Amino acid sequence: MPAIKFRGVDFIQFDSLLTDEERLVRDTTRQFIEDNLIPIIEECNRAGRFPRELITPMAELGFFGASLKGYGCAGMGNVEYGLMTQELERGDSGVRSFVSVQSGLVMYPIYTFGSEEQKQTWLPPMQKGEKLGCFGLTEPDFGSNPGGMRTRARKVGKEYVLNGEKMWITSGSIADVAVIWAKVENENDKIRGFLVETDRPGFKADDIHGKWSLRASVTSGLSLQDLHIPESSLLPKTDGLKSPLMCLNQARYGIAWGAIGAAMSCYDTALQYSLLRKQWRDQPIASHQLVQNKLTWMITEITKAQLLALQVGRLKDAGKAEHQHISMAKRNNVWMALECARISRDILGANGVADDYPIMRHMMNLESVKTYEGTHDVHALIIGQSVTGIDAF
Repeated sequence: MPAIKFRGVDFIQFDSLLTDEERLVRDTTRQFIEDNLIPIIEECNRAGRFPRELITPMAELGFFGASLKGYGCAGMGNVEYGLMTQELERGDSGVRSFVSVQSGLVMYPIYTFGSEEQKQTWLPPMQKGEKLGCFGLTEPDFGSNPGGMRTRARKVGKEYVLNGEKMWITSGSIADVAVIWAKVENENDKIRGFLVETDRPGFKADDIHGKWSLRASVTSGLSLQDLHIPESSLLPKTDGLKSPLMCLNQARYGIAWGAIGAAMSCYDTALQYSLLRKQWRDQPIASHQLVQNKLTWMITEITKAQLLALQVGRLKDAGKAEHQHISMAKRNNVWMALECARISRDILGANGVADDYPIMRHMMNLESVKTYEGTHDVHALIIGQSVTGIDAF
């Protein structure tokens, strides 16, 4: 069967809702993914290898800290940033995760909560891909309840001493700096953020192996044992649990768009395959009612997800997006993408499990995306709290 090349997915002239600049960002990222990631991603997935060779080219295109202003960053609007993450995840969720962590979970908190000295020190080299970061919030026993974290910071003279463990940390073992969240014993266990250089004594990162998901992404556990950092490492404007949750909102927004890219990849692969694959009276399987029903479901849900993400992006650009809006977009769009992957795999039959096609890789990746940055159920409770005014956590 001929190789299937992505053709784009736009059922209701969605592109007409975008500005010229937004389409340019989307198309530039799309071409980069086609030229640089698609040819190698299946090999990376098989080997469990993160494609580090793409870091510098991605930096040159302004992917890192793309929505931040100044410090060499691209200053993209939120819709532009979303379309960029859409195309990154159409390539692979792990690569989009890397960019999301670098941008939304490391550069964003430095930009938002850091001192000017911290910004000048870290943001320009991170934008260039010369320095990499990771975000240490989740712990072995605390994922959906980050406020229960056990990591502690103790102020001793002009230093802080950190002890604790973090788990499921993207880029943990390749990062130059970690944004670590800890309860400060001298401040009644108030949660604060710290910039921790990963070459400091007491910092250890071990990669998690045996993953069936996000295999082209580095995932690590972090150990902090009597790790001494200067008081200047404190992100001075962090203020309790709301600070890391603000960072998660940035990442969740990118995920809401990224999931659409994964869904597009699966849908377009299934559509083209169904037009080529012949079965029963030498007719393409696309001529059968059941297959058409599956394709119809997918294109409808992708279109709805596009509109939801676009509206949240427009609200974000206007400074009107609330956390529950982002929760709805993340929850719906990741669920939709995972269903598209499963339906697409069904259309391809046995071929759907082979990595000649991207579907099974997307499906496995999306199982993780459905869980991280707030599970499907946690986002349901966030939305429920918003519409009822009652906290059900």
